[in-house]
Amino acid sequence: MEQVSDQIRQFIDRGIAEVLRLFNLLWTWSSEQFIKVAQAPWESWPLWKQILFLVLVVAVAYFLFVAAIQLWTAALNVVSAFATFVGAVIVTLPTILIAAAIALAGLWIINNLHDLTSLRFLMTFQTQPPSKAPHVDPP
Repeated sequence: MEQVSDQIRQFIDRGIAEVLRLFNLLWTWSSEQFIKVAQAPWESWPLWKQILFLVLVVAVAYFLFVAAIQLWTAALNVVSAFATFVGAVIVTLPTILIAAAIALAGLWIINNLHDLTSLRFLMTFQTQPPSKAPHVDPP
């Protein structure tokens, strides 16, 4: 079981590492493109190119804003999921404690009940023997 959990953990670690590597690659490429746009000689361009450049900057800013909101939402979801997990762990603790107490009590009974003399002692307090149903012959 431990080997399976280690393999799952390694799979998740590799998956996260690959996603972060891809994110880093895209971030680097995007940063280079932003730098190229910022270094463009827009002052010497005609007015229509400057307006197009302004539309380009607004579009880039809009999509960066959308990406920031998506990342913020994802971060909130991660924090919420972690809080839900911690809450679930806390809620299950009493159930686990009860199961452990039952296991401990059962083991104590098994280890300390060597013979049935204590049960025979309890049976001596019965006032009537167990009744039997009357026997009826079939017709």
